[in-house]
Parts: sequence; structure tokens; C-alpha cells
Amino acid sequence: MATIEVFNHNVPAESDFGYSQAIKSGELIHVSGQLSLDDAGEFLYADDFAAQLKQTYANMDKVLDHYGVTRNQVVSQVLYVVNLRQNAAATAEGNLAYFGDHRPASTVFGITELTFPGQVIEISFVVDTKLPA
Repeated sequence: MATIEVFNHNVPAESDFGYSQAIKSGELIHVSGQLSLDDAGEFLYADDFAAQLKQTYANMDKVLDHYGVTRNQVVSQVLYVVNLRQNAAATAEGNLAYFGDHRPASTVFGITELTFPGQVIEISFVVDTKLPA
């Protein structure tokens, strides 16, 4: 029988919306969309794509660290980007910098808005814990 382990950042949105940041079921970890929230759950860097992307990746690292896994075990990701044409190059550069030589499956959606005013990026992903770190 597969075990389930839930992870939260303990920010208000988790209880307000009724979700977890991540859930590990068996060997897979499904991670909710990460964005530029600080440790208190406050949204940071409205309309600043580069700063939001940096904070989003830092929050992704918190999830990975909690489960003792690495970026090399991320098998897929979905990126939601406001003004994709304007932010496409920065999205690609950030992705390459974050993952290095690792290439997870990736889907990028250009969208009109996200949850917070000024939010321009959100990234969800799946991790396979059986892959080499």
C-alpha cells in the first residue's frame, strides 16, 4: 500500500483555499503551483518578473529540500506566465539556470492573470523519487 505524505509552507492560503503545497503518493511528489510568497504567505514583487521567478524557484527548493530530493528528480513542470511573449526569454533563461543540464518535460501557458494582482509566474511540478539525485 502506498503511503501519503503532505507538505505545507503553513501560509494562510493553504487553509483558506483547502490545499497542500505538495503530496507524496508512493514514489511521486505532486507539487502545487509555487509563486513568490514569503515565509508568512505574503505575495512579493508585484509585476517584477525576474524577482518573482527567483522567489518561486526558492519556494520550489523548499519543497524539494523537505522531501530530500533534487531538481534532477523533477520529471515534469507546468509554467503559467502572464504576458508570455514579453516574458518568454526570461522564462527560458530562468528555467535553464534552475535546472542546468536536466531537462524535465515542460508545458508553458501564456495566461491573462493569476491569483494576486501583479503576479506574473506560477510553476507546478512532479518529482519521481526513484530517479537518481
